[in-house]
Amino acid sequence: MRSVGKRSATVRVARWSALHPRRAIIGWLAFVALCLGGGIAAGMNSATSEDFRVGEAGRAEALATEGGVQLRPTEQILIRAASGPLDEAAADAAVKDVTTRMKALPEVASVAEPVRSADGRVLRVPVELNGSEQDGKKNVVPLRAQTEEAAQAHPELTIEETGDASVSKGVNDQRGKDLAFSEAITLPVTLITLAVVFGSVVMVGVPLLLAITSIMATMGLAMVASHLLPDTGVGMSMILLIGMAVGVDYTLFYLKREREERARAGGRLTSEALVEAAAATAGRAIVVSGLAVIVSTTALFLARDVIFDSLATGTILVVAVAVVSSVTVLPALLVKLGRRTERRAARRLARGKSVCAYGEKGPGRAWHALLTPARKHPALTLGLSVLVMLGLALPALNMNLKNPARDSFSREIAAMKGYDRLLAAFPELRVRHLVVVRARASQSGEVRQALRELAREAQADPLFADRAGAPVARSSEEQRSGAPVVRSSEDRRTTPPLLRSSEDRRTTTLELNTRHATYSQEAEASLDHLRDRHLPATVGKLPGVETAVTGEVARGVDYVEHQNEKLPLVLGFLLLMTFAMTVYAFRSVVLGLLGVGLNLLSAASALGLLVLVFQGRWAEDLLSFVSLDGISSRVPLFLFVILFGLSMDYQVFVVSRIREAALNGVPTRQAVLDGIASSAKVVTSAALVMVTVFASFVMLHILEMKQMGFVLAAAVLLDAFVIRVMILPAALLLLGRATWWPSRAIRRAQGRSAPRSEGPDGPDGGFAAGGEGGRPEGSFEQRSKQGSLPHSG
Repeated sequence: MRSVGKRSATVRVARWSALHPRRAIIGWLAFVALCLGGGIAAGMNSATSEDFRVGEAGRAEALATEGGVQLRPTEQILIRAASGPLDEAAADAAVKDVTTRMKALPEVASVAEPVRSADGRVLRVPVELNGSEQDGKKNVVPLRAQTEEAAQAHPELTIEETGDASVSKGVNDQRGKDLAFSEAITLPVTLITLAVVFGSVVMVGVPLLLAITSIMATMGLAMVASHLLPDTGVGMSMILLIGMAVGVDYTLFYLKREREERARAGGRLTSEALVEAAAATAGRAIVVSGLAVIVSTTALFLARDVIFDSLATGTILVVAVAVVSSVTVLPALLVKLGRRTERRAARRLARGKSVCAYGEKGPGRAWHALLTPARKHPALTLGLSVLVMLGLALPALNMNLKNPARDSFSREIAAMKGYDRLLAAFPELRVRHLVVVRARASQSGEVRQALRELAREAQADPLFADRAGAPVARSSEEQRSGAPVVRSSEDRRTTPPLLRSSEDRRTTTLELNTRHATYSQEAEASLDHLRDRHLPATVGKLPGVETAVTGEVARGVDYVEHQNEKLPLVLGFLLLMTFAMTVYAFRSVVLGLLGVGLNLLSAASALGLLVLVFQGRWAEDLLSFVSLDGISSRVPLFLFVILFGLSMDYQVFVVSRIREAALNGVPTRQAVLDGIASSAKVVTSAALVMVTVFASFVMLHILEMKQMGFVLAAAVLLDAFVIRVMILPAALLLLGRATWWPSRAIRRAQGRSAPRSEGPDGPDGGFAAGGEGGRPEGSFEQRSKQGSLPHSG
């Protein structure tokens, strides 16, 4: 077979790393330190409110911000009796204290009049913050400190704070704790899995070391990259999630191949020769697999969404760094460990002791049993397996996409407990719709009159009306008053709606509230009524005005609509790239089409399981979540992109083994059985590592992360144990030589060689992975035989 080594950059890099292991290791550590130091120096550039704007809601926010009348983060200070009725004198004193404290803070824009709940048991003091909603997480810290001091100063009362900013701060803090918890689970399970695979503490440390250093380097690079693509707070989570999975997997595949070469050599080759042989096969597969993940992940950029941009950036960077570590520093580490083993063996021989020959175990009886259906009854196995996967996918047909809102956050967050108490006392504050109108300054009076008419129309709409049948709208008097005059929730029904106008009188806003949960059908219906009925019938009749509606519900609805519009483009690009990468890797159109079909099947089945578990309510207590009666809108698109990339890992590593055997003249049927059996153990181990990482996210508090972790874990399990064990081998056995169409290389190779039977060691002994023709000319093996191989520390 003609040489590939002289042309392979992967082999050349591995050769240099093996010859200069100390330099390679020091260079890698320097690279990690440089990335991390550069990232810390550059700092993280976080996304602003403008980066999140989508659809009509985004247009409304832009208009309101330009006029200076945008929704600002508002905190609510709740004052209630620790028990029994509220003492008026104590409550008045607490209100004055809180108002004075808040007005003294530079982060506070205004403090409104206190409002009493309908039952008179709770007072709330609205506090409007300066800055954007994205700044709220930072600006709310001193407010919460003052609230705690006020609570200590009035022990006879319960004083607490809640609001969007407090909730966002709580979610961020909880996310940090969750990630630490995930790491605490992932690392021990990964250690156990690797120990079972390699049976060596030293070898277990190598994958973890490279995965952790790769994650550290990527975090630094992500900070630098955030100045081009702003970070939304999810990028680091994705770096940890994907980095640990692919970092360990790539190292695992390389280590497994090196051990196979060592077992086959029986001590006749040096560590450098073994590393180069592994680089010629597993090294190339790692590069192709990593490239496939990177290319497929770029599809997320087509969604034109700042969150997906952040997810894609983190994933691409960590996969690229993991690939680099696997083909650069990993060969150096293996040479170091190999030389250590050789020196120990030499010392034992010098003392007259025997040295046990290294042997790599086969896949075992369990895997032969699992492959038996596909081997003996490929058509039946294929048909039944596909039917099972399609059955799992059926619930996905009823998938209801939702944008996770504040109501879905964990109640372990203190601000969320206060939020629940706020809504119990003031249910009209659950949802805010903001109508934004842009017109000529001369039309200001007409616009304000039309908006008042809109508010009156809402009075007759059950989706907006409160218990008394009046529209829930905030009073502008609450924003202007300086004295703490307490207004009851009942009194608020008679006050005019909150109208705000910009200084140039060109932009006017109206704020309306509803009592429905942000992710409920009623909340979405209220938005539809506002946009499609009330607004066109009132303000929409004025000539030359521009109108738009925003708010939390509007953002969620527009976001889901935006994603649905982009989904065909992203999915089409993803399918095309998956097909192209498979054809490039294996020179087979048939394998390209098969890969696309199998990826769609595993993704659809995983989505079906996701809907079955999370869209209903039966698993709420089991997995500790509150159902949205739907699926987070980002999860399906994220699943398709990430799963298509990760599935290429298995596709590349399994089919590479099959193709190597076929290129060595092994008949396609035997090559399929040998290749899948020989890669079974490492693919299973890699899948278990990935499933462990992903499944740990199911135990987190954030619902969206739960769903992502669950669907990825389910997809990887199905891909590893159904697709690669049942469907893929059955399909390849049925296709036979047609598998490789239109490649001629395998047909020529099999035409030159007679069929070979299984070797003495079982199916894996029937061919040498990489074979005699699979190793490059001018390799370490040849030079070591000539005694010309240099050694370098």
